[in-house]
Amino acid sequence: MRSMWKGAISFGLVHIPVDMYTAVESKGLDLTMLDRRDFSPVGFKRYNKGNGKEVAWDDIVKGYEYEDGEYVVLSDEDLRRANPEATQTIDIQAFVDAEDVPLIYYDQPYYLAPGKGGAKVYALLRETLREAGKIGIARVVIRVKQHLAALVCVGDTIVLNTLRYPDEMRDAGELKIPSPDSKTAAVTVKELKMAMALVEGMSEDWEPKQYHDTYREDVLALVKKKIKAKQTKTITQPEPEKEKRTSGKVIDLVALLQASLGKKPAKAALAALEDDDDDDDDPPPRKSNKPADDDDDDTPAPRARKTSGAGSRSGATAAKPAAKKAVSKKAAAKAPAKAPARKKAA
Repeated sequence: MRSMWKGAISFGLVHIPVDMYTAVESKGLDLTMLDRRDFSPVGFKRYNKGNGKEVAWDDIVKGYEYEDGEYVVLSDEDLRRANPEATQTIDIQAFVDAEDVPLIYYDQPYYLAPGKGGAKVYALLRETLREAGKIGIARVVIRVKQHLAALVCVGDTIVLNTLRYPDEMRDAGELKIPSPDSKTAAVTVKELKMAMALVEGMSEDWEPKQYHDTYREDVLALVKKKIKAKQTKTITQPEPEKEKRTSGKVIDLVALLQASLGKKPAKAALAALEDDDDDDDDPPPRKSNKPADDDDDDTPAPRARKTSGAGSRSGATAAKPAAKKAVSKKAAAKAPAKAPARKKAA
């Protein structure tokens, strides 16, 4: 791996020589632009806008336009001399808690490896970051731009992750984001519990190797298929456009969550959800001690619970006559309609 930057980490009087390496590489599809008439590659030329002639790389220099059509030529040495310390130093400004920096600020990661003679102080900074649970906020110039950066301990490596400046962030206030107390987007307790059960069912340990670019693999598989079918020069025409999916309101969010739970079941979470659903049901009406109305005459009086002990027996025997009297009064009120039938039955 080739180093793209050499310098040092600086904080206080500590100076750590380091080399910087790109931590990521693009795995996108490298598609070449072709002329559809004969499928020849389309090239681009660097040309002089004054005379239209092509310009070789060795004849190209950089310049800053200070007036319309007027430039100040700046060589790589000029850019370095403008501020030698800034171009060669990762200057730590402060140490902060990692959770205090929102993920949206993180931009591009780079590996930092100790330079010659820097292993000891490199290890000291790494272990200090790990022990303190902090990240270093620094300034660094990469190429011709000064970046805000975070020095993060990742395993045994110090990673420099460039950060976006606050003025580079767009204000989300212009977007229509539902608030937690929104009437149109209010989330019910049941919906939240079902969503939590779905999350529980889909939760697993982080295994980055299981994730890969499936779309790129599908396109490469299509390339092999077209080569095998000898259709390398065939331009596939688009099919008639299907009816566009309308983005209407979700009719039944609970039904969608239930269907999702069926695909990714979480037994423990679902069991807990069922228990919670039982708790969420409306409680049964309280039994009133007041005499029942005539409409409830068919409902018998509740029996006293049998318990051991003399006191409980006396309470039970005292309750039975009262219950019989109440029943006899109700029966008397309906005697004209039911008395004949009872006599025949007897």
